[in-house]
Amino acid sequence: MIRFLTAGESHGPALTTIVEGAPSGLPLDADGLSEELARRRLGHGRGPRMRLERDEIEILGGVRFGRTLGGPISVIIRNTEWERWSEEMSPEEGTSRRAMTSPRPGHADLPGMLKYQTHDARDILERASARETAARTVAGYVSKILLAEVGITIVSHVVQIGDVRSGAELPGPGSAAAIDASPVRCGDPSAEEAMIEAIDAAKKERDTLGGVVEVLAYEVPAGNGRHEHWHRRLDTALAAGLMSIQGIKGVEVGDGFDSGSRPGSAAHDEIYPGSGSFTRETNRAGGLEGGISNGSIIRARAAMKPISTLMRPLATVDVTTGEVSVAFRERSDVCAVPAAGVVAEQMVALALAREMQRVYGGDNVESFVEADGAHRRRLSEF
Repeated sequence: MIRFLTAGESHGPALTTIVEGAPSGLPLDADGLSEELARRRLGHGRGPRMRLERDEIEILGGVRFGRTLGGPISVIIRNTEWERWSEEMSPEEGTSRRAMTSPRPGHADLPGMLKYQTHDARDILERASARETAARTVAGYVSKILLAEVGITIVSHVVQIGDVRSGAELPGPGSAAAIDASPVRCGDPSAEEAMIEAIDAAKKERDTLGGVVEVLAYEVPAGNGRHEHWHRRLDTALAAGLMSIQGIKGVEVGDGFDSGSRPGSAAHDEIYPGSGSFTRETNRAGGLEGGISNGSIIRARAAMKPISTLMRPLATVDVTTGEVSVAFRERSDVCAVPAAGVVAEQMVALALAREMQRVYGGDNVESFVEADGAHRRRLSEF
């Protein structure tokens, strides 16, 4: 099964990703990967760093002539701003010219400083930064390619920024380009305009905004995931993957939290006979029942808190003096919710690909596709 490891700091020389478990024969090249990484920088409300940074990618191993070999895939994403940071982030012996001793509320700064016994928050923030999601996008993109081989498409869109909610219908599997064309990755034009205004107002107030993204996976067959053990449930994997994204504070599958306020008669999806299968008129469960996919669209949402680096800093304590201070500031975004949707796609793709590999096996793409076809035929004959 696909698994991955990332290394590197936000302002270090590079980020590195090693992806293990991908079958041989997957089409993979640097251009396609670069396009996926560029999507991660999308969105109104991003800071200057998105304009300055460029992801310089090099595939170091696991790919030959545009196809995966079946061994570990190694990718490096170089930091185009490394020259500016080479002294402050040097691996050689030395000291910081500007230790960050006033941790930001809401960030990993203080908990990390306490855990690792450091009085310089940069030792923590460099790895805690959402810049790390560029590295995990490599693994997510590989997973997306594998899923596409069996007709599965993953789409995300923004459903809320601040208190502005979208009224758009669910985007279809072919709507990714149209969604990405929106400055806030939202399919509701009126909500889009209001979201942009809310972001601009927050910027003027030197504040930040969070929101909610929704991820949809189309054509996932029934029977992925297991009900017998907590860690084998597909919704466990989806929730863990989404919660691992920096800034995410809540996850729901299907109607999620709204289900808690409904009677059972209005919370579940009734089952009807269909042509070669079963049908549902609703999808309140988000395509998952008992930890197993049921054949409906997989639908999950993730709530992102406002970014914890504010241009109007919050009160904190200087850890070296113990005195009241204000949190330090760095270049930051006003709102990163649109980009969070792109990262959420990667984590959903990883969870689905891993579970389908568990069900199908397959050391090469052809075997994986054949197993998927056999699985879908068996379902249609049930």
